[in-house]
Amino acid sequence: MQWHVTPFYLFPFGLKSHERLIDFPRIVNKSPNLDDLRVFSLVVRLTSFSAAAEQLAVSPAYVSKRIALLEAQLGTRLLHRSTRRVTVTEAGERVFARAEKILDDVDHLVEDVSTTRTVPRGTLRISSSFGFGRHVVAPALLDFSARYPQLNVRLDLFDRLVDVAGEGYDLDVRIGDEISDHLIARRLAANYRVLCASPDYLARRGAPRSLADLASHDCLAIKERDHPFGVWRLNVRGETATVKVGGALSTNHGEVAVQWALAGRGIVLRSIWEAGPLIERGALCRVLPDAIQPANIWAVYPERVAASAKVRVCVDFLVETLAGLNAAAGDDAA
Repeated sequence: MQWHVTPFYLFPFGLKSHERLIDFPRIVNKSPNLDDLRVFSLVVRLTSFSAAAEQLAVSPAYVSKRIALLEAQLGTRLLHRSTRRVTVTEAGERVFARAEKILDDVDHLVEDVSTTRTVPRGTLRISSSFGFGRHVVAPALLDFSARYPQLNVRLDLFDRLVDVAGEGYDLDVRIGDEISDHLIARRLAANYRVLCASPDYLARRGAPRSLADLASHDCLAIKERDHPFGVWRLNVRGETATVKVGGALSTNHGEVAVQWALAGRGIVLRSIWEAGPLIERGALCRVLPDAIQPANIWAVYPERVAASAKVRVCVDFLVETLAGLNAAAGDDAA
């Protein structure tokens, strides 16, 4: 260990030129350690190294070492220690006042962050698609907001796939099983898409008997989020097939395509949660019922909010609320 005399002008806290410091080259120009500030503050409050050591359940030598490190780091003497008592230098008084404020701010920060991980608060930003967002997510969030009035809930709807992390969203409610590995996903409900058309269309054009027959039919293509336009990927009894479809009408909005299908203008591929009620009342009929497109409903969120209470309670609520969609999906969703 090396001792040296340092000129007064090098120290912002006013060290006298005759005072000597321990030289710790590894810690020069680094920020003070918060633990060292805590030790120093406790020594000042108790005016005793041994009393501080007893309260911290450490040895007096450890306390002395932490104080020496802090003094070397700040470049000034903070305490004068005698056999009877500890006195604080003028610089030490200033450091003590600042340290108390810093430590208080840190304690409040930790408390606030810890609370947000256990108690939902703040603003919850959610994204979803137009159709599902309007018909399912938005009504669910009304009830969610009533249950958690301390939360501010914002819902944005898009016809494209949202970059959840990059665009600052806490949660994306999406349909479809292709999810990036860097995102966390929890399934909210089972779902799949089915081919359907109106009785009027089928009476005029006949029902396709195979996937190949779709090429000669009017198919209502939808450019929706990340789904490829004019390409239907279907599962037929465990085998996957890709079919290119086309027709006179196409759109980027699923509800528009359903309206066209109801008007007898073609075959549409839509989720069972949406098409199911129309099929039950006879407004639409299943086409090629063995052909489905798996498209479960997911809550997707970035890792940075994985421990967030507001995200956790929202996802749990959506699982609870969307449980009825599992019954609508039935066995075909498995």
